[in-house]
Amino acid sequence: MSPLPADVIGDAYENGIEWDVLTDLVEVGGRMAGENGEEAGATIVETAFEESGLRNVDTNEFAIDGWSRGSSSVRIDDRTFDLEHEVIALPGTTAGEVTATLVDLGYGRPEAIGSEVEGNIVMVRSDVPDEYGRWVHRIEKYAEAVRQGAVGFVFRNHVDGQLPPTGEIGWGRRPSPIPAVGVSAELGGRLAQYADSAPTATLSVECWNGSATSVNVEGTVGPDTDEMVVVSAHVDGHDISDGARDNAAGSALVAEIGRLLTAVEDDLETTVRLVTFGAEEIGLLGSHQFASVTDHDSIKCVLNIDGAGDSRTPSVRSYGYDVMTDIIRDVTDDLGVPLEVRDQISPHSDAWPFAEVGIPAVTAGSVTDDSGRGWGHTHADTLDKIDPRDMRELAIIYANVALELATNARHVPHVSRQEYREQVGDHIERELTFFDRWSHE
Repeated sequence: MSPLPADVIGDAYENGIEWDVLTDLVEVGGRMAGENGEEAGATIVETAFEESGLRNVDTNEFAIDGWSRGSSSVRIDDRTFDLEHEVIALPGTTAGEVTATLVDLGYGRPEAIGSEVEGNIVMVRSDVPDEYGRWVHRIEKYAEAVRQGAVGFVFRNHVDGQLPPTGEIGWGRRPSPIPAVGVSAELGGRLAQYADSAPTATLSVECWNGSATSVNVEGTVGPDTDEMVVVSAHVDGHDISDGARDNAAGSALVAEIGRLLTAVEDDLETTVRLVTFGAEEIGLLGSHQFASVTDHDSIKCVLNIDGAGDSRTPSVRSYGYDVMTDIIRDVTDDLGVPLEVRDQISPHSDAWPFAEVGIPAVTAGSVTDDSGRGWGHTHADTLDKIDPRDMRELAIIYANVALELATNARHVPHVSRQEYREQVGDHIERELTFFDRWSHE
């Protein structure tokens, strides 16, 4: 194993660009897919790639179904809740107004969403109990509610602080079938009290659905080889916050990793492609686009960075590719750094479009004490939550990982689609089938 030389690590401490890129990205404000903020974020990354000396820096645009929010409200009796710290539309939702009985389903565990929701507006929490055994994504809860006949969907944050959560609800099927909003923990608690008496509620959403354009940014370092290691992050965010941790931090780390690798380019044995994807938050559209136009045999593996910056301790979601986590652990052991490995598969991160077709891929971030998303997908995902010292350490760690993945001695075998299918939980198949995103028939 040949880690980054001491002078390169010293340069990372003295001249690292990750904090500057991160700051520039959050200064943009919201980076919603298909909107001006996402385009501005992509331009910042493109400039960072060029100034770092990456080759073949390019942007690739692609068409998406765009969405932008208007006003939203929940009304019960004579009380209307419509303030932005109380209720916001979930991206991808259809516009409209529905009036029906409000039913509180608590955690909204999928198997507990039954026929009683038919014709009703349902409310579910954004978390699950610790003993449940796995995380349940908002989209899985939404899909099950629609499948059982709900006419409206209320997503209640479990994090206090008047922070209604946002998050895509169309997931490649825009506009979504029924109106959907996120509400703060405080309003959710109030609505739960109302729900005890089975009240009639009116859910109203104004929004725009139409055509838009997103963009990927790419750059290359290393020799021209038949295979490449992809190091990626998504540059888009949501419109309600700066998206510091999700995922300006990841894009900034990709830019710095690329810069550090240019200093050891002669030591690289495999091409490294640095990519920031657009439109991740609305259905992994940028990574799906990249995967669809790239020869799968040319991709050795994918190191995707998302959810970094809460600490300097690396954390990796394995996607079932133990060969990848073993290599990363070898690197962290060599650096004397602890590593958290989560043996999970999720169809909600940019590693998925590669993992599902048999390309070894993981999502890397950092250890967090937050429950669920924490500040993510709320107004509070801001720069003050991130420490520049953590970003510096993570850049060095993941640059070392990329360097090791690019060595010829590290063989990272692909698997067949059928082999990978056998690892994927039935709940993932059920969710993706609902959105016409299941590709393993």
